[in-house]
Amino acid sequence: MAAINRLLRSTAAAGSCGGVARRALSGLASESGARFPTGLARPAPTAPARMDREERNVQWVFLGCPGVGKGTYASRLSQLLGVPHIATGDLVREELASSGPLSQQLSEIVNQGKLVSDEIIINLLSKRLERGEAKGESGFILDGFPRTVRQAEILDGVTDIDLVVNLKLREDVLLEKCLGRRMCSQCGGNFNLACIDVKGENGQPGMYMAPLLPPAHCMSKLITRSDDTEEVVKNRLRIYNDMSQPVEDFYRNRGKILEFELPGGIPESWPKLLQVLNLEDHDHKQLATA
Repeated sequence: MAAINRLLRSTAAAGSCGGVARRALSGLASESGARFPTGLARPAPTAPARMDREERNVQWVFLGCPGVGKGTYASRLSQLLGVPHIATGDLVREELASSGPLSQQLSEIVNQGKLVSDEIIINLLSKRLERGEAKGESGFILDGFPRTVRQAEILDGVTDIDLVVNLKLREDVLLEKCLGRRMCSQCGGNFNLACIDVKGENGQPGMYMAPLLPPAHCMSKLITRSDDTEEVVKNRLRIYNDMSQPVEDFYRNRGKILEFELPGGIPESWPKLLQVLNLEDHDHKQLATA
């Protein structure tokens, strides 16, 4: 985790994979035996190899369109596996709420439905990793990073990603789901007022997603995210689709990607996701049989 953090800090400061970042990558490779992104000089290895998978917690990445549910499923898995869930979307929202130096710049980007630049994301992720390092965190589930091949190469340069889960959901359902999102202005809880009931047709199965309603004390405090308008959501989906294919191919070519088509809401999707991951959630089983 420390090696990743130092690389991210150096890369964010440099603004590219050259110059300072290139020197930072070279130093890290000597120190940790890290693999190098394409095109960078590889010094002679002088340090032990990276920690074996058996000696550390999982290091997973969640991919998927905005609103698909990456945060929901990554958060559940992080609790089940005892690893931190690091969502770059949450990091951006925290920075927006902080009135920090990036707040105004981020506000303009988010409200226009554009993707936040590599440099800003890497800067925010670096700060989050510093905090985790201080608490002795091990392993992670990344949600929203990497979003570009350059980010994937940076990550691949310093650590081994075990698995990339690529969540899929049909676009008409995604749009309805995004427009139904609400957040409690007091507790920060995320909810969804959309009741999605799509009938099966043209060979496609039907799909039902019940609304995720807030408790009564949150109902009057619900707010809509400024970027959850139809125009912004459609633009965000278009940009994501244009940029996601190279990242998916990056991990697909390394045999690390797991495609998972969501069959419905959490009650339908969670057990099937656990099944393909070969995991068990005893708490979920007890609730299901209660």
